[in-house]
Amino acid sequence: MQNKGAIRVFAILLALVSLYQLIFTYHTRQVEKEAKEIALGDPQAEINYLDSIANEPVYNFLGIRKYTYKECKEKEINFGLDLKGGMNLILEVKVADILKALSNYNTDPTFNEALQIAEQKEKTSSEDFITLFYNSFKELDSEARLAAIFNTVELKGRIDYNTSNDEVIKVVREESSSAIDNAFNILRTRIDRFGVTQPNIQQLEKAGRVLVELPGVKDPQRVRKLLQGTASLEFWETYEIGELVQNLIQANQKVIEIETAKAELAKSDVPSEVTEEVEAVQTAENAASDLLSQLDSDSTQVDSLATQEMSRSLFSVLSPNQRQQGPLVGYALAKDTSKVNAYLQNEHVSALFPKNVRFMWGVKPLPQRELADGTRSKDEIYELIAIKVSSHDGRPPLEGDVVTSARAETGQSGDYEISMGMNAEGSNVWARLTKANIGKSVAIVLDGYVYSYPTVNVEIKGGRSSITGNFTPEEAKDLANILKSGKLPAPARIVEDTVVGPSLGEEAVNSGFSSFIWAFIVVLAYMIFFYGFKAGTVSDLALLANMFFILGVLASFGAVLTLPGIAGIVLTIGMSVDANVLIYERIREEMAAGKGVRLAIADGYKNAFSAIIDSNVTTFLTGLILFVFGTGPIKGFATTLMIGIATSFFSAIFITRLTYEWLLNKKIEVKFSTKLTEGFMKNTKIKFLEKKKSFFIISGIILLASVISLATHGLKSGIDFSGGRTYVVRFEEKVSASDIQKALATEFEDAHVEVKTFGGENQVRVATNYMIDENGTEVDNVIEEKLFNGLKGTLGADVSFEKFINDYRMSSQKVGPTIASDIKAKAYRAILFSLIVIFLYILIRFRNWEYGLGALVALVHDVIVVLGIFSMLYSIVPFSLEIDQAFIAAILTVIGYSINDTVVVFDRIREYLGLHPKRDRVGVVDSALNSTISRTINTSLTTFVVLLVIFLFGGEVIQGFVFALMLGVVIGTYSSLFIATPVAFSVIEAREKKKIKAKK
Repeated sequence: MQNKGAIRVFAILLALVSLYQLIFTYHTRQVEKEAKEIALGDPQAEINYLDSIANEPVYNFLGIRKYTYKECKEKEINFGLDLKGGMNLILEVKVADILKALSNYNTDPTFNEALQIAEQKEKTSSEDFITLFYNSFKELDSEARLAAIFNTVELKGRIDYNTSNDEVIKVVREESSSAIDNAFNILRTRIDRFGVTQPNIQQLEKAGRVLVELPGVKDPQRVRKLLQGTASLEFWETYEIGELVQNLIQANQKVIEIETAKAELAKSDVPSEVTEEVEAVQTAENAASDLLSQLDSDSTQVDSLATQEMSRSLFSVLSPNQRQQGPLVGYALAKDTSKVNAYLQNEHVSALFPKNVRFMWGVKPLPQRELADGTRSKDEIYELIAIKVSSHDGRPPLEGDVVTSARAETGQSGDYEISMGMNAEGSNVWARLTKANIGKSVAIVLDGYVYSYPTVNVEIKGGRSSITGNFTPEEAKDLANILKSGKLPAPARIVEDTVVGPSLGEEAVNSGFSSFIWAFIVVLAYMIFFYGFKAGTVSDLALLANMFFILGVLASFGAVLTLPGIAGIVLTIGMSVDANVLIYERIREEMAAGKGVRLAIADGYKNAFSAIIDSNVTTFLTGLILFVFGTGPIKGFATTLMIGIATSFFSAIFITRLTYEWLLNKKIEVKFSTKLTEGFMKNTKIKFLEKKKSFFIISGIILLASVISLATHGLKSGIDFSGGRTYVVRFEEKVSASDIQKALATEFEDAHVEVKTFGGENQVRVATNYMIDENGTEVDNVIEEKLFNGLKGTLGADVSFEKFINDYRMSSQKVGPTIASDIKAKAYRAILFSLIVIFLYILIRFRNWEYGLGALVALVHDVIVVLGIFSMLYSIVPFSLEIDQAFIAAILTVIGYSINDTVVVFDRIREYLGLHPKRDRVGVVDSALNSTISRTINTSLTTFVVLLVIFLFGGEVIQGFVFALMLGVVIGTYSSLFIATPVAFSVIEAREKKKIKAKK
């Protein structure tokens, strides 16, 4: 083998990188284990402990670099929500709503009809909404002008009556994109306030859609309300800190009195009926130390909070602003902000301040500062700003709906600033506000957080003003978008919503890993049983290395491990054996031909390489298509599948080869069979082509039954495809699904409700399309209350709504009709695209369209049969056989697996035809097919056994998915041998007969 040194170096480097990446997961698990022990079962105490050490070093890498718990957490293998519980949402800011707002809600009939047509077309089209709208607008009235619709005050200066339609669309597209970016920024800021570990928010491919993942969320109703609420942009007057110094000193003394009294009461035997003053304030923690060293001395000049003698005071958690100018009250560590809030909101403390003062936090932490030891501060520090309420009704003097334009620009000094314009009403108020506050600050507040508090230098007339503040380009752009949010009321609607309870997530982890371990043991044992101890152990070592590499690569990519992802890894175990089986079978053939072990091994690897490449490439292509068209957990499955294919190829080809080189150099004897398996499937003489009519008849009968079932019985669509809501509810004892369905049918006003036993007899899955077209923020709460009311009789009178949500409702999922339509369209495109890609690959690889046709017919055969079996069994079997995203992933995997087998068969046929060009073609093809049976049976059997283990131990969530894969393995193996090749050669024979007839 050439380049052995380079391969060794690469293997060592890959192993070191994997070890480096996985070590972070180990250290985070150790810290979290310690947190559980300290918390003694109290979840909040566990969270508090992890928050307190977030910026503490927990891992010292070779004495070179110390990593904090927070940094280790960012580098660990992430578990998906189905494994650790939490909430997953897709929010949509509808572009149609943005266009209506940009037009100032124009009532032009052509405009509104074009919007409606575009919304209908969007469900099935891959084009963006604005393009669909523009095309519809032109089709309705080719002479109509968009400038007449979008020539509004807000777009003045960019669109006038002479602006062409194309130029209007360009401006509208830019404004729409800006509005969507603004919505994304607002959502991201709100999510940062939830206090969840590792939240994930990202913009999806489709304009206006945002994916939000919130692990560990305890209150889904609050999340839905906050994320769907309209952004509130406000301009407030502010207090000068000098006006509040004495109040702060008095407040600090009052907090000391309260905490001292509370401490004294805690020492005595006084019962829980303590004074209101003690009850109102949370227990103060130790003083924050070294705060000043983490602040920028040029801008803050604040005395160190660490010098405070008193550990139970306001100033122990809030460092006052020593400059005594501006509205800045002081600074606090992120973990202390809630404590500061509790102190300031205490009625005895708040009474010491003016009635019209409000305290608001800055939206983002101060820049981190380099400390004396060369490291950077990790504690986040926030500013507290004093807001002045100057109106009788408590409202701000100016709100965001008056802003007509805002954009980031470069000022005369080269710094970034924001240029802002207002409408006539806003301009008048802004002039009065700035005139009254010259030399003071005006705070710009969004959702209750201060984004900026620029100082007013002069009265600003005409509504045009600039906001400066040492902004970065990104900060200037974000603030400009925020200022524009008031003029684009485009609320975010939840179109997909999944909640997984923590206990269900823990069960998913246990079932997922138990299936992983058992499948791994089965494969390891099988390889040793079939190929002998030494050869089997070498392949097992490659499998172990493969698993190590997969996990390392997943960690380095920051990929999220989901339950389907674990299934992808386990499936990779079964499929990675394929390369070893191909190599071992070729080695056995070479040894049977009389070659020595060393030469047989070399020729076995060489001759098997082509088939291994083909089978891996085709399977990788299906994984890639899954990744492109899939969402959420399906992407996780596709990611692990593709990574597994790449790492298994390297492990099976190169690591095993290096191991055999070492064994041969050490003169260690190696065998590739045992007495029991030596003659397995050898010298078979099945007449594949001669009996093709029989196989075609069998397949025809199965296909006919499948088509009849699909036409009459149909398929059970999951909510991914139909839209709706599902809930998994677990009870204390065994329940009747039919009784629950009757109770819920009444509660849900005869809307479609389906209840099915899910897993154990004490657990049901409820599916309904009730109010699925409603988008209000309270809809989810209403439906959950109806669900609770319908289940009251089964739950028992002592179960409250809160207890039901926290302890009995294990998970929930919502998919809106627009998302369902998109998912369905993507699924169809994915299957069609995969069939085309594989046909083209076979055509290019084998330079024969008949081979491609044979493979394509076999794949269509497999898909129809699997669909037919699902149609026949979905109302019979005790597990879910719904057609959803997971099923599409299974179908594509079946396609990949089936083509894997077919390619290996075609590769052997091509080889035999090259070796025996003058022999009878039918006999040569039959010989080639017979020679692959041992390999086909071995790989199919190992993969099937692995899938069976997942099916039995992997939990009910993925049983339908795995069942489809099991069917695919059996049907794909059959079609590779009995459909693909006979079809290809029937077409070849027909073509040759036609040629002969033409010559005559």
